[in-house]
Amino acid sequence: MLRVSVTAAMLLTLRAFTAYSQDHALESEKLGTVHFRTSCSPLTTQQFDRAVALLHSFEFGASIQAFNGALAIDSTCAMAYWGIALSRWTNPMAAGNRPVALMRQGKQAADAAVRLAAGASERERGYIRAVSQLYDDFEHKDQRTRVVAYERAMNELVIQQPADTEAKIFYAISLTAAAPPTDKTYANQLKAASILEPLWEKQPNHPGLAHYIIHTYDSPSLAGRARAAAQRYASIAPSAAHALHMPSHTFTRVGMWQESVDANHRSMQVALNTGSIAEALHAADYAMYAYLQMGKEAEAAALLDTLPALAARFDQNAITGAAPGAAGVFALAAIPARWVLERGAWTEAVALAPQASNYPYTEAMTYFARSLGASHTNDVAGARIAIDSLASIRQRLIGKGEPYWAEQVAIQQLAGQAWLDLAEHRETDALTHMREAATREDATEKNAVTPGPLAPARELLGDMLVELHRPAEAIVEYRATLQREPNRRHSLRGVSGKR
Repeated sequence: MLRVSVTAAMLLTLRAFTAYSQDHALESEKLGTVHFRTSCSPLTTQQFDRAVALLHSFEFGASIQAFNGALAIDSTCAMAYWGIALSRWTNPMAAGNRPVALMRQGKQAADAAVRLAAGASERERGYIRAVSQLYDDFEHKDQRTRVVAYERAMNELVIQQPADTEAKIFYAISLTAAAPPTDKTYANQLKAASILEPLWEKQPNHPGLAHYIIHTYDSPSLAGRARAAAQRYASIAPSAAHALHMPSHTFTRVGMWQESVDANHRSMQVALNTGSIAEALHAADYAMYAYLQMGKEAEAAALLDTLPALAARFDQNAITGAAPGAAGVFALAAIPARWVLERGAWTEAVALAPQASNYPYTEAMTYFARSLGASHTNDVAGARIAIDSLASIRQRLIGKGEPYWAEQVAIQQLAGQAWLDLAEHRETDALTHMREAATREDATEKNAVTPGPLAPARELLGDMLVELHRPAEAIVEYRATLQREPNRRHSLRGVSGKR
């Protein structure tokens, strides 16, 4: 009965927020304080500042509309096209390649900015040169090369315009976005923080500063440094769904589960009100993770039950909030997989149905869950099929030029193979494969699209050692997991022997 009542309440809430007045939202809009100087008509100033504030909170659909509003006032405003181009790039922290259609739209805006650049200032031309790097020969030049080129161009702009604080802010997030996921010195992130934190002291109501500090410290060893920004950002820009969600990145990293749930429910409410369904799904994934860590299965089940209604409204090609379409597709696959794996519901895991998409790594999550479910229920043939599917997806990702996601799927494939080895009584092979998966997962950072792995490889290694009656060794692995994923319920129970 609890599950039914909670589900009904959540669905009613969804409908209520959908019906909320857009006009009222604009009247009471709070996005923080931003001023971005331009050479465009002075009549565009208010509209342009609002557009940049939206951009800093990754409210991309709204920022595109606002920059177009500036163009309606001054059609020669080159920087409005710069803003549209940067908005169409969407979330700079997203690891996957952008869809070709989106890239073409972004390049059109960047090219329009270049055509109008003769009437812009030298400072503005620096911004335009930088954003053009993101789209430069995108049909042939890989994404990382272009991201690094953008970061270097922003650095050049900061050197040339040392008094431009906005240039410094955009440069800082470009540093974080360009950071290699295997760099455990966090050189880029620490450099970005050294830029952002002094500026935030001077501009405490600036949305980009609080936002980017959270992203910059979004790793296990640094997350504690983002607490102040996490606690402040939501009050700076409460009209932005992403500003309400983003603190949960820090809360997740430090294991503050109730705070994460609260933040993500507020974010979902605003996201549904503004039609940002991908953002609502992204927040739901973080909320699901937090509920499961608290052992609140009724609330997690209720959240799971809202997915069909959200999926029916979801357009993965729409640019709305911070979460790109890929994040919505990710959440639709991740949430059911988390539900079964965190509970050890192996029969349910086998029954999960993969959904084909333009993002193969989302399909991989379902096959990963199926592989573990099959091995745990002695369905050896089913486990092999799922593992073979993971191998195929990994090859597809390599062919698509997606090295980060190819490696994540390789880790899932290794873990799946390890548990199949164990099911077939090849204990030495099982541990070898599971240890390799854990080592490789330790060497990379999670992407911002996810609150955490479906099942951390080192935690799975602990589970395997328990199965092999080696509890002391298992506890070592559970403790190591907690260093990277603080306050995870399963590892805490493993350490206490209550697994």
